[in-house]
Amino acid sequence: MSTEAEALPPKTCSIDRMITVEADVEKVLSGQKTSTRRNGRYADPGEILELRGRRFVVTKVYRQTLGELTDEIIQSEGYPTVEAYKEYITSMHAGMPWMPQMKVWVHEFREL
Repeated sequence: MSTEAEALPPKTCSIDRMITVEADVEKVLSGQKTSTRRNGRYADPGEILELRGRRFVVTKVYRQTLGELTDEIIQSEGYPTVEAYKEYITSMHAGMPWMPQMKVWVHEFREL
């Protein structure tokens, strides 16, 4: 996991593209989703995400492999198990392999 002192590479996308799927927006607004994993880096710590007039601050951004995921960790994504999350992600990205060594960017956030 990256520490605050480590410099993050440039963002690959903008924060407004971080959470766009309606079901995920609903999970954020209901408090079920407090993190999102993306292939690229969409935000810096301290950056503000606005969803339907509500504001969320990004608290942490770090790398993680898919193999590190546990049922407990993935609950912050709004899914009960890694298997449920895997089914969701692979259905969204047809043909995407699920490889334990694949690294993703984790963006953790909380409502302001």
